[in-house]
Amino acid sequence: PDQTPAERRAIYEAQVDALADLHGYEPEAIGLGDYGKAGNYFARQVGRWSKQYRASETHTVEAMDRLIDWLPQGLPEDAPARIVHGDFRLDNMILAPDRAEVRAVLDWELSTLGDPLADVSYFLIAWVIPSTERNGLAGLDLETLGIPSMQEAITRYCARTGREGLPQLDWLLSYNLFRLAAICQGIGGRVRDGTAASPHAAAMAARVDPLAEAAWRFAERAGA
Repeated sequence: PDQTPAERRAIYEAQVDALADLHGYEPEAIGLGDYGKAGNYFARQVGRWSKQYRASETHTVEAMDRLIDWLPQGLPEDAPARIVHGDFRLDNMILAPDRAEVRAVLDWELSTLGDPLADVSYFLIAWVIPSTERNGLAGLDLETLGIPSMQEAITRYCARTGREGLPQLDWLLSYNLFRLAAICQGIGGRVRDGTAASPHAAAMAARVDPLAEAAWRFAERAGA
């Protein structure tokens, strides 16, 4: 909040560049060829988060039920495996103190080998989450704040990675909102079981329904 619009834009652009550079590494070339399974990344991820959601389900969320049925029907084609961080956002970065440069990326517990489109679309969900929610930008005057639009972020990422665009973006946004809802439901399950230590756990659990509804809206845009 203490940055000028120009400084803020430079920070967001540095985030995009750092993510693009991460996805530029070939895992085998840097000794991480065995960092995860190869192939069927989205199929495995949808299956994993569906199972985790069911295991911690506390109430019926119709949008989640529909997503569990629909997401496997539109899986993107397999892409060459890259390092996928899994939780790439500003909260998990250390910036240089005197310039817009990402010096380190933290919190790699969800990282694996997979499709880089999962990572970049997870980063982009900040633009569709309301600004009243954690990490949300939707509803803000981005131009006045100096924050790039989603399309500007996509264009910069594609230019740096040599992509022509992000195919099936609505499916990808739906998947990532579904995944985030499943993570929040896991926290809700721990609240139910009395094992959630964080004072913010109940608030995270309350995000399941709105995240699921947002995920289904993108699913409908994708033809569900």
